[in-house]
Amino acid sequence: MADYEQLRQLVIEGDGDGTIRVTKQLVDGGAGAREILDGGLLPAMDIVGQRMRSGEAFIPEVLLSARTMQGALDLLKPLLAEGDTGNTGTAVIGTVEGDLHDIGKNLVAMMLEGAGFKVVNLGTSVTVAQFVAAVKQHKPQILGMSALLTTTVGRMPELIAALKAAGLRDSVKVMVGGAPVTQAYSDEIGADGYGANAAMAVDHAKALIA
Repeated sequence: MADYEQLRQLVIEGDGDGTIRVTKQLVDGGAGAREILDGGLLPAMDIVGQRMRSGEAFIPEVLLSARTMQGALDLLKPLLAEGDTGNTGTAVIGTVEGDLHDIGKNLVAMMLEGAGFKVVNLGTSVTVAQFVAAVKQHKPQILGMSALLTTTVGRMPELIAALKAAGLRDSVKVMVGGAPVTQAYSDEIGADGYGANAAMAVDHAKALIA
């Protein structure tokens, strides 16, 4: 009989096939999607995040676990009742205009989903106007911007200014990240949060809407 400890371990190990198999066994055994999330998937990603913060796990391993969890999440989504998705909140995330880097941003997006957020991933080279439109449409609690180039980080304060101009700044917590971004830069441009890595970004996101 499948159990949650086994499911957690499979996610941590990045065993996609095993995770899907055990998730199906739990569903077939009568477990609710909400129970499977709370009992297996979310705790597993918490452990993965802790290991990343402590230096025990690195980006390739974390990505593997996140993708593994995503496979199980895709299986459970049709079973989750409307309004019972376990949403911590909604997050809109994207890489700023002129920047095509997305590995770190996608990892943050997957780990946010693993933490119970509904995530709207806008992709790469997202314009200020597209970010603003997404905030209007989705009404997220969190807006995440990523930049990997020193030439593109300047888009971040432009977006914050555009949110203010649109009367949206107070409705959303703005988070920034990426190689050239620092806590000092985040403070300087008036962002609400900064994540040095994906695990820290998720921790900050949860704290910002707690």
